[in-house]
Amino acid sequence: MTDLHDSLLPAELTDLARRVIVENAAAGRRVSVAESCTGGLVSAALTEIAGSSDVFDRGFVTYSNEAKQELLGVSPDIIDTFGAVSIACVWAMAQGALKHSLADVSVAISGIAGPGGGSREKPVGTVVFARAIRGEDDSNSEEKHFEPGTRAQVRLQAALVALELLLP
Repeated sequence: MTDLHDSLLPAELTDLARRVIVENAAAGRRVSVAESCTGGLVSAALTEIAGSSDVFDRGFVTYSNEAKQELLGVSPDIIDTFGAVSIACVWAMAQGALKHSLADVSVAISGIAGPGGGSREKPVGTVVFARAIRGEDDSNSEEKHFEPGTRAQVRLQAALVALELLLP
């Protein structure tokens, strides 16, 4: 396993990533992620763990709306109607991550990390998540409102929630 002192990532992130790898390995599941506002932070945390290649299939960093559409198959109508920071969008992202991977479970994240870009309806710190499991119609999706501290703080909190969603 990775020595936490050698990691550039916060210990709480690598500790949770280790649990995701160990528990999904025990469950025989492979995982994928579709990230927007976290920009690859969840993927980085997972690949920080030795043995992650047995569990982590792939990560999609789809920061732009075009990337969400091209790489994950998110409909432009979803983005036009609900926005990129919406349950509908992350649900489509999570489904796209499953479709374009060998994973059994995927998680998608999109949000407004700040310091700008927020609105009255979707203030800075708004992050939405969805988990999809291959072969199941049910999903786990949620919207969180993190304190709009620094951009790094919002991204870290979002990555932690995403990793929790990947636990069996």
